[in-house]
Amino acid sequence: MDFTLTEAQRMFQATAREVAEQVVAPRAEETDATGAFPHETVKRLGELGFMGVAVPEAYGGAGADTLCYAIAMEEVARACAATSVIMSVNNSLVCDPLLTFGTEAQKRRYLAPLARGERLGCFCLSEPNAGSDAANQETTARREGGRYVLTGTKNFISNGAEADVAIVFASLDRSKGHRGIAAFLVERTLPGFTVAKLEKKLGIKGSSTAQIVLDGCGVPAENLLGGEGEGFKVAMTTLDGGRIGIAAQAVGIARAAFEAARDHARGRVQFGKPIASLQAIRFMLADMATEIEA
Repeated sequence: MDFTLTEAQRMFQATAREVAEQVVAPRAEETDATGAFPHETVKRLGELGFMGVAVPEAYGGAGADTLCYAIAMEEVARACAATSVIMSVNNSLVCDPLLTFGTEAQKRRYLAPLARGERLGCFCLSEPNAGSDAANQETTARREGGRYVLTGTKNFISNGAEADVAIVFASLDRSKGHRGIAAFLVERTLPGFTVAKLEKKLGIKGSSTAQIVLDGCGVPAENLLGGEGEGFKVAMTTLDGGRIGIAAQAVGIARAAFEAARDHARGRVQFGKPIASLQAIRFMLADMATEIEA
């Protein structure tokens, strides 16, 4: 296979690197130290099209391809892991399913402001007793006239504390297993939607990880994403695409770690010379570079 980037992709890579170094990196240390959500950084990323890289320009995105999205993720992750998580969730887990399964009205109302960074999204699948098992949702939904009433708890939701809109998975009929699951667009301002607690983490602190409780949360029927019983399909399709972003993120973080190790080895002097000149250190750095390139 030919892995050479096209001219357009190389230009996008250069732009992404510049954005990461000038917009994201300067706030990375503060973001990790304080755990504060990088609002200004995310806003700027939205203005530059990075919160909806593969979303068509007609809906407020950059209109780029999936490879460009992976390139952008790698560069942003190299600068700040927390910011890359925020960006990944909004792109892969919110914009993508809206683009694939959303109605035109849903795209206009939700996708466009999400892609422009004016609003933020989260993906509510994981549960206390079901993990990320999309076929075993304990959260329930029942139809009441022109709305669905959702009840349940979602755990470990990235962007959960700041998201304006959540894609929530719930079971309409648990006896049907995965065929009874549906997906809903739920705005955080709806009564019954509560961010219950925030998780304390060892790293990636600027990206919130929250528990969300739905207590009789009434969602308009037009906010059903896909059809009744299509929630499992929405979840699996979305997660397949999301893995691309996570893989790119891992490469970006690995690059940052390698560059830090390389620079330290060049500056650390032992036995009268930089340790980067020692064969054992060179072997380790070479192995790191090889694995990242692969």
